[in-house]
Amino acid sequence: MALRFEAIVVDCHDTRRVAEFWAAVFGGPPVEGPDEVGDSWFEAGEGHPGMLFQPVPEAKTLKNRLHLDLRPDDQAEEVERLLGLGARHVDIGQGEQTWVVLQDVEGNEFCVLRAKPLHP
Repeated sequence: MALRFEAIVVDCHDTRRVAEFWAAVFGGPPVEGPDEVGDSWFEAGEGHPGMLFQPVPEAKTLKNRLHLDLRPDDQAEEVERLLGLGARHVDIGQGEQTWVVLQDVEGNEFCVLRAKPLHP
């Protein structure tokens, strides 16, 4: 049996707003979902899972149990770009680390890692 990692599903109130944020993060346009429940979709590109944003009535109350780790070429530059898109710094008790913890426009945490060191 073969499996493919199809999508990361994100519960949210405003599916379009959250999809637009993540589409801007990864550089592509969001699309409306294939059904009538208000889902929005973002395809991150060939070889990467998409992101499905589905509406839920409840508010987020705790730290995510699953989150994305993003690895940019330049951590400081990328953090500034993400803050400009609407992300916010968040303290989830991580202390001083090499990564930066941010929240998307509806409070879902994600991490921006430092660049991987170049190996000769």
